[in-house]
Amino acid sequence: MVSTNWLEISDKVFIVTGGASGIGDAIVKELIADGAKVVNADLHPGEFTDSNLYYVQTDVADKAAVDQLVAKTLEKFGTIDGLVNNAGINIPRILVDPDDPDGKYVVDEANYNKMFDINVKSVVLLSAAVGKVLVANHHGVIVNMSSESGLEGSQGAGMYSGTKGAINGFTRAWAKELGQYNVRCIGLAPGVLEPTGLRTIDYEQGLAYSRHITIDALRAGYKKTSTIPLGRSGKLSEVANVVAFFLSDRAGYMTGQTVNVSGGKSRG
Repeated sequence: MVSTNWLEISDKVFIVTGGASGIGDAIVKELIADGAKVVNADLHPGEFTDSNLYYVQTDVADKAAVDQLVAKTLEKFGTIDGLVNNAGINIPRILVDPDDPDGKYVVDEANYNKMFDINVKSVVLLSAAVGKVLVANHHGVIVNMSSESGLEGSQGAGMYSGTKGAINGFTRAWAKELGQYNVRCIGLAPGVLEPTGLRTIDYEQGLAYSRHITIDALRAGYKKTSTIPLGRSGKLSEVANVVAFFLSDRAGYMTGQTVNVSGGKSRG
């Protein structure tokens, strides 16, 4: 994380959802290092603090909370230059389990609703609320955090893949809608990354069950890099660097696409 003026985003104001941990935390730190003013919209503040970081406790799936977030950001900084829709959750579930039809790891309405509220509904609520400000300013960027799973699918993560597929559709459509107002919308799809601390035992148990492997085998797979041309997992900072670039005017002619940050990993 090296401070630089090349991106020219000093004093720009960005909202990052889910900025307290994982990729979101890395994005917040990168933007702060680049001189930006950042609002972390999360249920928890996280450990990182800075004079240019403003925390607003936010349930991103609740419209009233989102409206309050935008109002507080405008009250604090006077404007908004960009939004990073990063908040997300993955609950591994399978569509059908012939061995246990109503079992723990089969898709049900409760976990479906939870995932689509956090991963999809929040993106609509945030983008609509912040989009009003960006359109009025005739300038700004919405960055949607997708996933390799949203492009390729992922065994045991069908709902998660579906939520990210929806986001990819939003990115393409909103770029066409908002371009006339000089507002860009662009997506980013990370591949295999270094551990974030968000892989809980419940998550690993569900994913291992859905793939008919042990947790040890699942964890060993995290380290497998033979399908990645660069031969290693990605760093959180490498994702954050791309987000910062997308938010800057250096990426001023990029919109309507979801870009892989995956070390070259693909179906092939």
